[in-house]
Amino acid sequence: MFTAGTATVKLNAIGNEQRVTATADSAGVVNALFRVHDMFEASFNPHTFCSLRVSRHTEEGSHQRNMNLRLDYAQHKSVIDEKNLKTGESKHTENDIPACVTDVVSGFYYLASLPLQQGSSSTFAINDGKTTEVTARVESREQIKVPAGTFQTVRVRVEAISGSLKGKGEIWVWFTDDANHKPVQMRSKLGWGALLFRLQRVDGR
Repeated sequence: MFTAGTATVKLNAIGNEQRVTATADSAGVVNALFRVHDMFEASFNPHTFCSLRVSRHTEEGSHQRNMNLRLDYAQHKSVIDEKNLKTGESKHTENDIPACVTDVVSGFYYLASLPLQQGSSSTFAINDGKTTEVTARVESREQIKVPAGTFQTVRVRVEAISGSLKGKGEIWVWFTDDANHKPVQMRSKLGWGALLFRLQRVDGR
């Protein structure tokens, strides 16, 4: 019902890797009540979409944290180093991982690489320190209008089927119904409400 903030996502090729960076900043009444300034960066293999490294800086209300995640596929481990910037407390943890995992942002690029035929579904692993299995189902084709324009799209529903995120929400993503599969809208249903992301513009740089 009101604008909560703005997110920006960029994808660049760095050597043999793809690097995705994202920022999210609150706005308006949300910024006054609960300020958010988050920065995210991940590198992944463009052929397999397996994530390699993830770093995250979060400022949400009074909480400020840094997190660095390294995916060690040779040892089948995720290696996480976290620091609470308010208290100075640091934490190091390692968890088992399967042969390939993606992350919460790079996973959208993996979805966009799929055929996305209506009625099809796929299951893959996402890791944000711990591994969660998610299922993506292509539900329907729709025409939608967002600030960036009007698009013919395919709607994909994503939900966790294992791990700590199971049963805690669903995400719908509208990809353009063409070879690019550009995400133009996303709706996240959470326990306390819903968030709607709508594409404002695409920069060609």
